[in-house]
Amino acid sequence: MRVIIVDDEFLARALLREYLAARADIEIVAECANGFEAVKAIGELQPDLVFLDIQMPKLDGFEVVELAGTRTRYVFVTAYDQFALKAFEVRAIDYLLKPFSRERLAQALDSARARTTPPEQVEAVALEAARRHGPLERILVRDGACVHVVPVADIDWIEAQDDYVQISAGGRTHLKNGRMAELEQGLDPALFVRVHRSYIVRVGAIGRIEAPTRDSWCAVLEDGKRVPVSRSGYQRVMQVMR
Repeated sequence: MRVIIVDDEFLARALLREYLAARADIEIVAECANGFEAVKAIGELQPDLVFLDIQMPKLDGFEVVELAGTRTRYVFVTAYDQFALKAFEVRAIDYLLKPFSRERLAQALDSARARTTPPEQVEAVALEAARRHGPLERILVRDGACVHVVPVADIDWIEAQDDYVQISAGGRTHLKNGRMAELEQGLDPALFVRVHRSYIVRVGAIGRIEAPTRDSWCAVLEDGKRVPVSRSGYQRVMQVMR
């Protein structure tokens, strides 16, 4: 089994390396000290399993899963247990709480080897756990080898485009693979509102609401962009703008 270790703490990586080195059936193909290194290594090496810390600078473990994808399997290794319950409920990934024993690690390896993890379950766990942090503070957009970190506070509007969402922030637009509904669930409902099946807007970016016809509305944003507003979207806008 080809394995990558991801942890920003050297001693944590060293301990896991020592434990794994005792297993003849394990090959450590890379060690990464931060999330950006991990995304690059996972994409290039395509490991069978990644031991992934959650609390890391730059990118956390859930953001690594989001960017690196779910072709590989992940075992979260962390000192925090607040995300463990959902992981065990769906039985999608294992979850090692620091400090862990050699025996507990062996169980995780046996479990990973024995079962095939549906990728959509891994992604669901990552999204659910990320939501438990609270509303999103940033959105990651992968553009080839580059990763753009978009602060949520800078976003003016988001538009659905087939299997992608277009995000306008700070005068620039970014195209991100994903569904509007998933992104909407991570945004603070006090700051963002779904005004149309194809649009989410930041409440603070709305300049005014116009009614071009008797039964239609549009939101005119501060940057001049006009966004269609559905009947249900109009009701939501009115509620948050009171």
